[in-house]
Amino acid sequence: MKDVLLSYALFAFFSVIVVYLFYLMIMLFSYKKIIRIIKGSRYARYQELSGSEQVPPVSILVPSYNEELTIIESVRSLLNLNYPRYEVIVVNDGSKDDTLKILIEEFNLIPKTTYSVGEELEAMPVKGIYHNPSYPKLYVVDKENGGKADALNAGVNVSHYSLVATIDADSLLEKDALIRLASVYMENPEETIAIGGNVRVANGCDIENGIVTKVRLPDKLLPMFQNIEYLKSFLAGRIGWSAINGLLIVSGAFGLFRKDYLVKVDGYRDGFPGEDMNIIIKLHKHMMDNNLPYRIAYCPDAVCWTQAPESLHILRSQRKRWARGNIKNIFKYSSMMFVPKYKAVGLLSMPYTLIFETLGPYLKLTGYMALVGLILENIANYRIMLLILGASLLVEILFSCGALLIEEIAFRRYPKFGDLVKMMLYSILMTLGYNQMNVFWIILGHIDYIRNDDSWGVMVRTSWKKEAAEYKKAV
Repeated sequence: MKDVLLSYALFAFFSVIVVYLFYLMIMLFSYKKIIRIIKGSRYARYQELSGSEQVPPVSILVPSYNEELTIIESVRSLLNLNYPRYEVIVVNDGSKDDTLKILIEEFNLIPKTTYSVGEELEAMPVKGIYHNPSYPKLYVVDKENGGKADALNAGVNVSHYSLVATIDADSLLEKDALIRLASVYMENPEETIAIGGNVRVANGCDIENGIVTKVRLPDKLLPMFQNIEYLKSFLAGRIGWSAINGLLIVSGAFGLFRKDYLVKVDGYRDGFPGEDMNIIIKLHKHMMDNNLPYRIAYCPDAVCWTQAPESLHILRSQRKRWARGNIKNIFKYSSMMFVPKYKAVGLLSMPYTLIFETLGPYLKLTGYMALVGLILENIANYRIMLLILGASLLVEILFSCGALLIEEIAFRRYPKFGDLVKMMLYSILMTLGYNQMNVFWIILGHIDYIRNDDSWGVMVRTSWKKEAAEYKKAV
């Protein structure tokens, strides 16, 4: 029994190390790409572009369901972007709260007596469209409830421009975020079909009129952990995957798409809680099935600020939903895996996601159980156990250091040395319970998938004004 438990613990440990080594390779791609981004940004003229007629117009889609606490600040943020020509389309997806009412009252919106809705993508019926000439960029679409994917499809149908951006209703864009995405698109408009932006945690930041005026670290434990997770995922991960055109997800919180290709792949799919991952895999498949040159890019300096859950209950619901979306999309398109035709996506991205992100939690959980079994049986080799735990902690720290180094070299959103030290300490603290909870939540999400549970789950927003007031009171 001792040999079996010890052998499995070592197997699980080395499997996790392989995961980290693979991710280290992706991080190296990120470093190589970030150097090019830094050099390119020195010569970028975003101020000039923001007033140029050569910049393509964009339709910004904001799917909204029960967003009365955050929607006004988000819309104000979007109406003040440094961008020459764009429209903001808020899609009220049958909200049960006062989302529609407060939008109408805040912006003095009136229903349009005549309007046209394209029927390119399947979506629930539109009940009305609201507009005010005093806010010419803003349109509010009121429709029957159909879910986030359905709301996005309705937004595409109503949109007027050939490029569409998507943003969550609890998010705030920096003023130059959209022009930065557009500049990446303009480098190669024929082949660029989607671009992801960088999502950061806004909890604890100073926010005025929908604008992050001062960046601060979150003052609460869970948002702080998520802040570090976002840095790792977006800076140490997605930059690298985009460098080899193997990006599997453009976050629903902020992304830019060519509208014609969204229509060609029949838009967003209902019943997939991971609609942002689903649309990207569909785009990859369509382009390679038709032998079309393309790229799906990532722009780390186009920043969107989002609210991170502050309670375990809400965070658990979010992570279960992410896990369901992940496994559902991977199984749906499993035929692409290990097929040379699908290049980096089929040979690297999808197998990595299946083996390490979908099945990895089971290796970790059973590895922990094997170690506990050794202890309970009083047959543990404590030197080996300490070696396993110490090596795991060291790799986690090195990975966190890599993400923070990219942040420090390229962006310096947290210029205080104390902030970097604090994030490093929290990244160590995450290994002592938080990471294990995430493993458990992923497994619960997979159980929901087996039960065919496609519900969105619980998500409670906090008013941006309340968030800022609470922080100022705390300090």
